[in-house]
Amino acid sequence: MFLRMKLPLAALFALCVVPLHGALDESLHTLAAVGSEGRGNEAASAAWKDVVQSGPASLPALLAATGKGSPVADNWLRVAGDTIVQNARKQGKALPVNEVEAFLTDTKNAPAARQLAFDLLKAADPIRADTLEPSLATDPVQELRRGAVQRLIDAAQGKQGEAAKTAWLAGLEVVRDEDQTKLIAGELRKLSVPVDLPKHFGFLMQWQVIGPFDNSERKGFETVFAPEKEIRLDASYDGKSGQVRWQPFVSGDEYGKLDFNKPLGMLKEVTAYAVTTFDSAEERDVELRLGCKDAWKIWVNGQFLFGRDEYHRGQQMDQYRLKCHLKKGANTILVKCCQNEQKEQWTVEWEFQLRVCDGAGTAILASTTSAK
Repeated sequence: MFLRMKLPLAALFALCVVPLHGALDESLHTLAAVGSEGRGNEAASAAWKDVVQSGPASLPALLAATGKGSPVADNWLRVAGDTIVQNARKQGKALPVNEVEAFLTDTKNAPAARQLAFDLLKAADPIRADTLEPSLATDPVQELRRGAVQRLIDAAQGKQGEAAKTAWLAGLEVVRDEDQTKLIAGELRKLSVPVDLPKHFGFLMQWQVIGPFDNSERKGFETVFAPEKEIRLDASYDGKSGQVRWQPFVSGDEYGKLDFNKPLGMLKEVTAYAVTTFDSAEERDVELRLGCKDAWKIWVNGQFLFGRDEYHRGQQMDQYRLKCHLKKGANTILVKCCQNEQKEQWTVEWEFQLRVCDGAGTAILASTTSAK
């Protein structure tokens, strides 16, 4: 026996929609939970299809789920978002561009999610994205600045004299990516305008270095040598082939590279340390961005931050982005760098570069920076 009930249209709509929203939330949660090395991929495959089938209305929720899990999870969500937009455009369905733009312009949202919002907006409504992009030149997300900075570069290239100088300086003020900065700095120097790249990027240039300690059979990475136990710049220790002491070293490289080969010699199977003091004007969160092709570890104020035990896999600026917290006043930054046994010419480099910045790549300059 069935009971027939008459319900208001709004109530019937709610009965249909709530379960769908619940299913969408569950599917998005499954995608956001995907881990590295394929963890959760099997469940994600089914969830991805459910999210895509939910159509354009799911885009705000999809954006809200992005940036809260692993990079692999964000990739699942990105591909789902791209597919939803592509399908909607083919089928002539409306897209929630107002909601996507509002999400993008809210700087409290996760950086990865805001980047995805811009890319989806560009795919859904290229004219709208093109109109919005110039306003991103000072955005707190580095990746969102790039297109706006490129517009400034394009505009500056057609100018001469003082107009060119003004245009290139405006670009330098907001540029954060290495390649664009190098281009702008080159143009300014053609106009006899000096550019201080270490200051622009926030590279740490003044250090005390000590070594060599042993790294035979690559055991130095895990070996706890004296500088990991104490920082005493007046002390001497047993090194790989005799007593070693701290010595000052100032990088002369525009991109802040500290080359251990210069103060310590062209050595193999060795470990060295560099230490500096960074005076912060306030207590704050920062990013330490490192470039290094050797095995390395970093400590801040005696607390281990991170490390990588691998060699000669290539080096680039901002290769590693490490979030850390600085106290107000003096902060000690210690870097350990190991060189292995390889003799090929491309393995000679025994160096690193390190800078202090915010999430947009904007340099955070010390009140004073010292190796003492």
